[in-house]
Amino acid sequence: MRFASLGSGSRGNGTLVEAGATCVLVDCGFSVAEAARRLQRLGREPDTLAGILVTHEHGDHISGVGRLARRYRIPVWMTAGTLAAYRDERAGVEVFNGHEAFAIGDLEVHPFPVPHDAREPCQFVFGDGVRRVGVLTDTGAPTDHILRCLDGCDALLIECNHDADMLANGHYPPALKARVGGRFGHLSNAQAAELMGRLDSRRLQHVAAAHLSDKNNTAERARNALAGALACDAQWIAVADQEQGLDWRDVR
Repeated sequence: MRFASLGSGSRGNGTLVEAGATCVLVDCGFSVAEAARRLQRLGREPDTLAGILVTHEHGDHISGVGRLARRYRIPVWMTAGTLAAYRDERAGVEVFNGHEAFAIGDLEVHPFPVPHDAREPCQFVFGDGVRRVGVLTDTGAPTDHILRCLDGCDALLIECNHDADMLANGHYPPALKARVGGRFGHLSNAQAAELMGRLDSRRLQHVAAAHLSDKNNTAERARNALAGALACDAQWIAVADQEQGLDWRDVR
């Protein structure tokens, strides 16, 4: 298995997960041209994708899904709640239950619900029968269910959206600060580290921080928080950033 990021942040998100002959894209918050350019940078063409999986209906995750899917005839999967909130009715969509696993080619897909201010948001664990890759972004708080789903993963892409002090002292209006830092907002560095510290991390080969705010966080702060929880060198922690994303990480 392996995974990569097209880019991660408030201006667009997309994550690739691949096993065997199957490659899927989680979310697409980029234009068709930009998504194609970022896919090609990672050695993939849009028409080779087996599907697009959508976590929720916010624009930085879904704005490019319909156009990309129609242009290259890519199947799309999302929850019923996300579909109800989706404004692009022309795109054919397969609906999945956020509590039930299903398969796309060589990939096992295990969705799980998360607290976020969307209609029916979910995140995913992907498997190939041996290895497991967890993807967790756009989550307001760690929950016991999230912990159980991510426990024992071989790789993890985890949201480190903001540093709590930077958010509190930053220029966002009070309502936006409350939303971002609230239970249905985004994980702070400290919350991500808390979750990481509770996980069984013995199998972890890769950890990547994702969805960093460009105003309320830094890569150094995110790395240090996760490294502290794992008692590892901060440079071992990868960062999926907005412009360059994250190159392929092999999970063996």
